[in-house]
Amino acid sequence: MIEEILAELEELKNKVKSFESAVKEDELKKQIEAVEKLSLEDPDFWSKKESKHMLMEQSSQKKFLESWRELKNAVDDADVLEELYREGETGAEEDLSQACADLRSKATAFELKLILSDQHDTNNAIITIHSGAGGTESNDWAAMLFRMYSRWAERHGNRLEILDALYGEEAGIKSVTFNVIGEYAFGYLKGETGVHRLVRISPFDSQSRRHTSFASVFVLPEIDDDFEVEVSESDLRIDTYRSGGAGGQHINTTDSAVRLTHIPTGIVVTCQNERSQHKNKASAMKILKSKLYEFEMNKRNEAKEKLENSKTDIAWGSQIRSYVMQPYKMVKDLRTRYETGNVDAVMDGELDQFIRSYLLFTAGIGETGDASCQ
Repeated sequence: MIEEILAELEELKNKVKSFESAVKEDELKKQIEAVEKLSLEDPDFWSKKESKHMLMEQSSQKKFLESWRELKNAVDDADVLEELYREGETGAEEDLSQACADLRSKATAFELKLILSDQHDTNNAIITIHSGAGGTESNDWAAMLFRMYSRWAERHGNRLEILDALYGEEAGIKSVTFNVIGEYAFGYLKGETGVHRLVRISPFDSQSRRHTSFASVFVLPEIDDDFEVEVSESDLRIDTYRSGGAGGQHINTTDSAVRLTHIPTGIVVTCQNERSQHKNKASAMKILKSKLYEFEMNKRNEAKEKLENSKTDIAWGSQIRSYVMQPYKMVKDLRTRYETGNVDAVMDGELDQFIRSYLLFTAGIGETGDASCQ
């Protein structure tokens, strides 16, 4: 047993060493110090538009360096415990095992941070779920997915805000848009975009037949109010209407809900979560900017498969993940081939291994297969 622990420790230490060239610690320190110097010496620094972005980037860099130092400290702790073990220290074997587990956890988390280097990976995530054809059955599936992401956010200490929701007549959700607020929320969740397929015995079928349901998930980064995508008031059509909800048609007696239509692109967003029309408009503008960012990125990189292509058919052939509850239990990602039989845990928010597999897969590292092999 101890030989296996020592062998794994050696592998982990080599892995951490391989991170050094990608971290560029000295360069990050210089960038952090340069912003600090500028904030102290430039009297106009705090009034400049770009200062907010500089400070946000500096904050991310500081947190990244802190994670890197924690990882290096974990390596140092493991080295000390390994030396004590070789000297015959009593109880060192158990401490070494714990140190190995701690280093494994930190190295795994840090590896994903190295991969999440795109411009908006650190941003909050705006997620929209649409139920597919199938009425109540698909609406219920959309509600289950919403709960799954809510539980994931809760597990990671993220905050969740519902921005807009359209509930089913009998049960479930026809569509819901919500904001997952937390560092790297978009980076972690961006791979969830696509069609999700459920196979189960329907609780709404009196004959207990097996049904297949579909729901689509779209993940966008939340874009700051002063992001470079300009939205002219003349390009917008703003409509207000009365909010509704699961509790009845007249929950809100004022026209507080807001619908924004961006005329040049035809993009439409709605928000009715707040009682204040002003707050709903502000939230709708955030969603609109995120959608316009997505629109621009798709225009600039036409070689990539556009997100819109996956929106046209919430059905067979376009799914990214299958959740099978009958006649056996399995969740399988059809891109990475990663799968697990613990469906209940996944539906309760345990998505980390799916997220990790996807990010490593897209980075060209690749980590696929059954959960038992991980």
